[in-house]
Amino acid sequence: MSDKVHYGGQAVIEGVMMAGPDEMAVAVRRPSGEIVIEKKPVRPVGKNKSKILKIPLIRGCYALWNSLRLGIFALMFSAGQACGDEDELTWREMAVTTAVALVLAIGLFIVLPAWGGGLLASYGLSEALANLIEGVFRLAVFLGYIVAISRLKDIRRVFQYHGAEHKAINALEAGDALEAGIVLRHSTRHPRCGTSFLLFAVVVSTVVFSAVGDQSPLWRIISRLALLPVVVGISYELIRAAGRFPHSKFFGFLSAPGMWLQGLTTLEPDQEQVEVALAALQAVRQPDVRVQVV
Repeated sequence: MSDKVHYGGQAVIEGVMMAGPDEMAVAVRRPSGEIVIEKKPVRPVGKNKSKILKIPLIRGCYALWNSLRLGIFALMFSAGQACGDEDELTWREMAVTTAVALVLAIGLFIVLPAWGGGLLASYGLSEALANLIEGVFRLAVFLGYIVAISRLKDIRRVFQYHGAEHKAINALEAGDALEAGIVLRHSTRHPRCGTSFLLFAVVVSTVVFSAVGDQSPLWRIISRLALLPVVVGISYELIRAAGRFPHSKFFGFLSAPGMWLQGLTTLEPDQEQVEVALAALQAVRQPDVRVQVV
């Protein structure tokens, strides 16, 4: 039988991170062929004692921050194991890398489209049409970015591990045996995927930002940045509901574009990659396992 709890994950360098209700586990295949596993306690939204962090919309921002924090740890661990200790990243290096990535992402997906929309509005285009064009441009930039990075060899391997992560969770939720041969038969797509969350965020941002009235280009950018927590919160609630009601026609319709987009961000893994995903999933389901090499 499948577990009643929901597991989530993330593909890392030559490995997979799986997170459960109390712990996360990162499994990475070393150049020698060994799979090394490390675990870390987590505190998801449902386990947090603060009532404020359980309020809809607010809990989405907390969940995103928690995922980012765990993701950084998983990436650091995987880099050290897959690339060798001499290439291991320090927390300072990872913090700088993450900060730069966040600034570039905000600039590319928020500031640039907002500036373009504000420029169009300042030239006499109606606010409604300017908002629509801004949203379409943001979506085009997002899709173009996904397509561009999917052509990189190293990223394609990460996308294969992403597919392995989804296959393992799909097999667990279907109640199937967690054996590589059986897991390989499952789909590489899943409704709770971060790719779907990002697509929800792009679409939701268009709706939320359209609620703001006529503004100058500068205030347009400031309002977009200020409303980011609202966009994150709504997107989280949508992806959460889609995961809780996988057979709902309504949420199936809403999830369809994200499931399609996963065709770009998840690729068919090989058996060895599925073995890594299963190692992470099995470890996070076993409280007595801390660190091991298999």
